[in-house]
Amino acid sequence: MPTLSKIVVKDFRNIEFQELCFSPNVNCISGNNGEGKTNLLDAVYYLSMTKSAFPSPDRSNWRYGSQGFTIGGTYRMENGLESRFSLKCGADGKQMVRDDKTIEKLSSHIGTLPVVMVSPADGSLVSESGDDRRRLCNAVLSQMDAEYLAAVQSYNRLLAQRNRILKDLPDTALLEILDLQMEKAAGLIFEARNKYAAQMEPVVAQYYKLISGGRETVGLSYRSELSQASLGELFARNRERDIQLRYTSSGIQRDDFVFTMDGHPIRRAGSQGQQKSFLVALKFAQYEIMKSAYGFAPMLLLDDVFDKLDLGRISNLIGMVAGSDFGQIFITDTDEKRLRSIVDRITSDRAYFNAVGGQFTRI
Repeated sequence: MPTLSKIVVKDFRNIEFQELCFSPNVNCISGNNGEGKTNLLDAVYYLSMTKSAFPSPDRSNWRYGSQGFTIGGTYRMENGLESRFSLKCGADGKQMVRDDKTIEKLSSHIGTLPVVMVSPADGSLVSESGDDRRRLCNAVLSQMDAEYLAAVQSYNRLLAQRNRILKDLPDTALLEILDLQMEKAAGLIFEARNKYAAQMEPVVAQYYKLISGGRETVGLSYRSELSQASLGELFARNRERDIQLRYTSSGIQRDDFVFTMDGHPIRRAGSQGQQKSFLVALKFAQYEIMKSAYGFAPMLLLDDVFDKLDLGRISNLIGMVAGSDFGQIFITDTDEKRLRSIVDRITSDRAYFNAVGGQFTRI
């Protein structure tokens, strides 16, 4: 499994310049809120996914007053050899380099350094629209399936083109051509998401039971218009409506994933602690499925994961981590003592860092 042995970060958010060496097992970053803990984890995520874990443009991650940022990492790969990766982001766009060779297509890098991140921002998966839930699904499947990633990129490109035609001067013949091109990609995406939901549901339920002690039953299901008709049929049925609305009103971009607790939407039925437990279970299920697909454990980034979980749930989570074949883990917390008491039970191979104003010191 790829493990990050060293990272160099320059001009990324509040990190002016930092070079750090990590444990191949567990790495703990403590510090007050706003000191840069999440920024460091997101820099690690960038090296895997070529973008932030959060839905923000690259430019918003430049340190104030800079003209871009650079993140470099040295990894020990699954074959035992080292590889160096570097991501540069500036006014001219992004460039990814591996061992001094430019990666021409950023999408071809996705899946090389598999990663899962758990953060407080995951709350939007429960409270917000389906955009975030689709984004999570895409992040999982794109790392494991290059064909899926290509289908999503193709569909989104054609969808943007279709919406431009609908907005400007609708051409029925051109719309029909685009519809045929989009249908193949949509079918592949639908089948992959359907399989993903079927795989995820029992694993999410299992992890939630471990975290919560089995007091509630949770569920996950996939909702798509393609379960009733093909994309071509949907587009044909809604063509006049789309022309009037001047945008595409049906399709894969309207897919959603429904999260429930005891048969009710978790957004309404679950307390804050229950929702947090569900989200942690969701991400650990993602981790488990990726580990099974790769044959090794992806990197796990746990940002402030112990917040809003009671001591009983934290103990269950500790036992779950300690009892599984986990790979390299990064954990942040505002309470260093709590972090040490948790991690010291798991392993003696760990490294501790303290964050202050974008500077990180090994302690």
